[in-house]
Amino acid sequence: MNDAVSEPTPLYETVLRPHRSLTPWGFLLLMLAMAGVSFVTGIAFVRMGAWPVTGFFVLDLLLLYGAFRLSYRAARVSETIRLVGDDVTVERVGVRGEVRRWRFQAFWLRIKLIEIDGRASRLVLTSHGRELAVGSFLSPDERRRLAGELDDALVRYRTHPV
Repeated sequence: MNDAVSEPTPLYETVLRPHRSLTPWGFLLLMLAMAGVSFVTGIAFVRMGAWPVTGFFVLDLLLLYGAFRLSYRAARVSETIRLVGDDVTVERVGVRGEVRRWRFQAFWLRIKLIEIDGRASRLVLTSHGRELAVGSFLSPDERRRLAGELDDALVRYRTHPV
């Protein structure tokens, strides 16, 4: 006899993450190339007697490295949007790993895509006076696509409730 309670299958589920086009391998190659250029140029400045300039090359490398580390840290953010049963849940994981959850009743949930000058600038879920912006790190086209997918899932739910 199986006493395990199975969870209902989501009608819709997506995980959103910020896009980072530079892979860790690409980052390593970029840093090595920058270090090589800085080293060669620094040697040239030392030979000309302008040795203090080499400190600025080191500072440039450290700042570039720091900027990329901050960018990769910000990429740890994720949002999971799930439609299961009568509930739409949004789970947001922050850069430090903190998790926040919001729950909306699916039948009353509305999706607002606020556009400025033809660009999708904000995607907001609203219900009973509460609002939640989702996908702030997505491109305008990705937000439009997400709004369409969510709207389609809600229409399917409302026409054939679970």
